[in-house]
Amino acid sequence: MIKKKALYVKSSILINGTTIQVWDALTNPEQTKKYMFGCETFSDWKVGSSLLWKMEFEGEEIIAVKGNIVEIKTNELLSYTTIDPESEFEDIPENYLTVRYVLSKEKNQTLLVVTQGDYAQVADGKRRYEEAFNKGEGWNPILDEIKKLIECA
Repeated sequence: MIKKKALYVKSSILINGTTIQVWDALTNPEQTKKYMFGCETFSDWKVGSSLLWKMEFEGEEIIAVKGNIVEIKTNELLSYTTIDPESEFEDIPENYLTVRYVLSKEKNQTLLVVTQGDYAQVADGKRRYEEAFNKGEGWNPILDEIKKLIECA
């Protein structure tokens, strides 16, 4: 059996703020809705727990994205699985992607690195990987908004 080449989207940004501020932006529902298309996060932030991204759409609360916490180290690392429950892909573990945020101190700034994948392991992965770039250059627009949120506070 031939193993497919791994396909990950990876983006990073330096933010003039502390890891605590960046962590708050990633996990605080009041903050996430400011940069994640109006979606708020809902989780108890423990390994194995669900993570839901909810938003209001046409007067109704909907789940825009769902997944589970895979790994968490406060102010350092957050990894979770993710799927759009409204996508054409079956809601099975094999179709979930993993998002991983790594935060590190860089002098007086925080380096935030985000990876998402492995697209090679999910249904229609090559197309989904290409769409991740075509619809806004991967994570870059979201990271730019997180940076503005923290630096303009």
